[in-house]
Amino acid sequence: MRFLSKHFIVLIFSITFNSFAQSNFEFGGYAKYLFNTSKYPQLSERTYDHILHNRINTKYFFDDSFALIGEFRFRTFFGSSIEKLPEFSSLIKTKQPLFNLDWMLWNTNKSIGYAEVDRLYFDYNANQFQITLGRQRIAWGTSWVWNPTDLFNPLSILDFDYEEYPGNDALRLQYYTGAISKVEFAIAPTREKNKLTAAGLISLNAFDYDFNFLAGLKNHRWIAGFSWVGDIADAGFRGEITFQEKSKRLTEYETFYSSFNLLPVSYNNQNQISIVLSGDYTFPNSFYIHTEILYNNIGVKTFTSQFTQEANELGLLSPSRLSLFQEFSYNISPLTRAGIFTILNPDDKSYVIVPSLSYSIVTNLDLYLIALLFEGDEYSQYGSFGNSIFARLKYSF
Repeated sequence: MRFLSKHFIVLIFSITFNSFAQSNFEFGGYAKYLFNTSKYPQLSERTYDHILHNRINTKYFFDDSFALIGEFRFRTFFGSSIEKLPEFSSLIKTKQPLFNLDWMLWNTNKSIGYAEVDRLYFDYNANQFQITLGRQRIAWGTSWVWNPTDLFNPLSILDFDYEEYPGNDALRLQYYTGAISKVEFAIAPTREKNKLTAAGLISLNAFDYDFNFLAGLKNHRWIAGFSWVGDIADAGFRGEITFQEKSKRLTEYETFYSSFNLLPVSYNNQNQISIVLSGDYTFPNSFYIHTEILYNNIGVKTFTSQFTQEANELGLLSPSRLSLFQEFSYNISPLTRAGIFTILNPDDKSYVIVPSLSYSIVTNLDLYLIALLFEGDEYSQYGSFGNSIFARLKYSF
């Protein structure tokens, strides 16, 4: 079990180095073990898999205004999926936006070692002005499940084990005009032609709400958006709206749907529109409720899975016309929290149910249990994913 000893050495080195870190150097991270068992419709037998995951977060201060941030993760995969899924190694790779900062350390029919740098950037602050250059996360969204205004780093709530989410190779300029208002510009080139993303954002506060206005270019198409976050009767209220120029290329999707006379009428509109409305409330006894709705005017109602790849190319966060999210959670004790959420496609009737339980064993050591239970007909949005159960231990340092 040579890869086990490698992870143990990395963890011991991390803890030891942290103890002797200089005052101008910050160091931290975590070590995780994740077990999962899955049943996919494509396979006759269940799979049983294990992931060992070390993460190291570093920050070096040259002075009070200039810092270098580097964050790295190293994962070892072993289990039956490696043997049964020939494309497994490609599935675990993180998409590299501009520079290749990942390494397949080994790849056998028993285990895979994969390392990557998902944050590496310089950060400079001078009075109200801030410059960030390098691989970073640019999060512009205000909602918690779907973020159409996150032009640079859209996230997926189902990717629960990647808390930090991927970064992007970008230049970001921010000028703070007040305590909670700013003007911002960011640009993220890629190696693919016509895939550059460049946009500006204005943030301001009025009527006890935060408002964001953005405009820019993404995938060679103009895009504009608006978002807000505030409260209504002590309940959180957030939303996002984006308008994007229609893609001009003829796609396989258009040909496929046109042959069945199923192409959405709105697909011929000039603009692509995505709308998210989100609300949440926490009761005095810690019971929490969260509702969110996503609408895509060019999303589809049937054969949803056939549109998934095209939806990703178009920047949609879901291939469906309408998506509904509902979450409930509750603190069973100060150390234990239970929750459940579901995402439903009301048109094709497919859905995923995600129950979870978290428990703090001791300081810095947590247990997390979660299941992803997908259900739906063939060609529906969630019908081909099966079900998966996960158990995770996480130690933070």
